[in-house]
Amino acid sequence: MIYLYVGIGGLIGASLRFLVGELMKSPDQFPYSTLFVNLTGSFILAWFTMGIVEKYSLTDKWKAALGTGLVGSYTTFSTLSMDAVSLYARGDLLTSLLYITLSIFGGLSFSLLGFYFGKRRTAVS
Repeated sequence: MIYLYVGIGGLIGASLRFLVGELMKSPDQFPYSTLFVNLTGSFILAWFTMGIVEKYSLTDKWKAALGTGLVGSYTTFSTLSMDAVSLYARGDLLTSLLYITLSIFGGLSFSLLGFYFGKRRTAVS
């Protein structure tokens, strides 16, 4: 039954990911949408884990639906990898390296922010 919850969360997350991609199409072909979803997804997953799960004691079904399903399908490492390779293949080595650096260190930073706000939320309540 937990698979159904993950599937529903995945349907929503993948749909949101597609919508962001459509709204953030870039004429210079820099993968802004992938960077955006990976950074916001890093924040949301950490915030969700530290804030929502701890405060409301969610069941395993809901944790899987929101964490693995929704956020897992919203963010995408494979697209990050392909975007970086595409930038490199067209001769934009520095842009590719910048994108990889922003993605990794930005993701870690946004996860720390989410962790902080999640912990803060549970401490206040």
